[in-house]
Amino acid sequence: MLKKIIIYSDDGIISFLQDEKQFVSFIMGKFCPCGHTNNERSSIMSKEKTYLKWYNKVGYGSGDVAGNVVYALLTSFVMIYLTDTIGLNAGVIGVLIAVSKIFDGITDIIFGTLIDKTHTKMGKAKPWMLYGFIGCAITLIGVFAIPMNMDNFAQYAWFFICYTLLNSVFYTANNIAYSALTALVTKNSKERVQMGSYRFIFAFGTSLLIQAVTFQFVEAVGGGANGWRTVAIIYAVIGLIVNTISALSVKELSDEELADSETKTEETKYSFGEAFKILVHNKYYMMITVTYILQQFYGAMIGVGTYYAKYVLANENMFGTFAWFINIPLIIALIFTPTIVQKWNGMYKLNKYSYMVATVGRLLVAVAGYMGNIPLMLAFTALAALGQGPWQGDMNAVIASCSEYSWLTKHKHVDGIMYSCTSLGVKIGGGLGTAIVGLLLDLSGFKGTLTVQPDSAINMLHIMYLIVPFALDLIITFILSKMNVEKANAEIKEKLGISENEVVMESQN
Repeated sequence: MLKKIIIYSDDGIISFLQDEKQFVSFIMGKFCPCGHTNNERSSIMSKEKTYLKWYNKVGYGSGDVAGNVVYALLTSFVMIYLTDTIGLNAGVIGVLIAVSKIFDGITDIIFGTLIDKTHTKMGKAKPWMLYGFIGCAITLIGVFAIPMNMDNFAQYAWFFICYTLLNSVFYTANNIAYSALTALVTKNSKERVQMGSYRFIFAFGTSLLIQAVTFQFVEAVGGGANGWRTVAIIYAVIGLIVNTISALSVKELSDEELADSETKTEETKYSFGEAFKILVHNKYYMMITVTYILQQFYGAMIGVGTYYAKYVLANENMFGTFAWFINIPLIIALIFTPTIVQKWNGMYKLNKYSYMVATVGRLLVAVAGYMGNIPLMLAFTALAALGQGPWQGDMNAVIASCSEYSWLTKHKHVDGIMYSCTSLGVKIGGGLGTAIVGLLLDLSGFKGTLTVQPDSAINMLHIMYLIVPFALDLIITFILSKMNVEKANAEIKEKLGISENEVVMESQN
């Protein structure tokens, strides 16, 4: 029989309910054991505890400098490095990347599960983030250090081994852990949005610099294969330093504190199969995963800009110019995203309407591209990027809400594995996107050794750089219009009689 119920509140109040009648009255909002009126109680519950200082948020966000040292260099330059410098076949490269994705699909959920089961003084995710990047740095250098004196078979094998280890093992461990920290260092929804905004400001700032200067940087350090290797070493060292700073800039909350806002029940262990079922039955996880895959596929298509600038616009440095018109609007959007989310009281409307703007922008880029009007292409590229920015900024907060949905419906914590959608999206979307780019280039008759490409290759570059991104934005907009996880959580809480920040009850016999 229930004899006493302890009520814990975020403002430090500890009170007691003596019987079931008081418990029911409390849930119904008709009784407060602390002596507060209903309005006072609602006011107390509406105040979210803060966990982070500004330097924690900035330090965390800087971690995506490291992530994008890997991601931007791979998605934007690995293909053109392999075809135009090493002299490998684009179609074969595409097949190798596609095969590599088989391993990626397995390791994402495995590492997510391992993070959830990790218990160290440093926390669950931080060890994986910290040590995982050491492998990232080594294998990134390996990808861009293929010996020129090897035969083609050995060069393909070298690339495949380094690329697979980088993506399937080390980047997976690092990126899932980094993303999971959003849910492990704070329970404050506003802070989670701010963390996401800081993170992607650093991400797009890093992408901007890498895309804008890498071609010139390679030439400045000697050009050719040696130039690419030197640049990869420098980028890897920078990433290693920044990743370490980022990992040490935040502290994970204890399991007890993370569970403060939920009913304190005995922690239930779950197997890999059970974890997979939890994810599959969370429709919002599936939506986010598909969206992230499409988004990274989109990035791979935009990466075709290296070829588009060199062979269509006849100026490879124009790729850097387009990078400015993509990343600066993204950064501007990210700066204002937390304020707009707070003003609109949620993320759903902002994500949906802003991506509508992005879709229109990419449609106009395609029109301007076929007209051959570069100034209009740049202007509409900026418009599309501005519309994509808010989702980049609050995506991690949406995933945190998705994790909360799993708790409310399945009563299991799956924070680490929930963030596997980010790594899964990066590698399946970006990896398969790069693979498809290689296959389509090969089918179109592209040859990296040719100064002038055939018309069939030029037409394919138009399709990949102009038409496909518009189609992907259109699909993403549709998915975001259905992804109102905040409303779903609120409705479940209302049915359970749980207010937004209400602290949970523990039964005492």
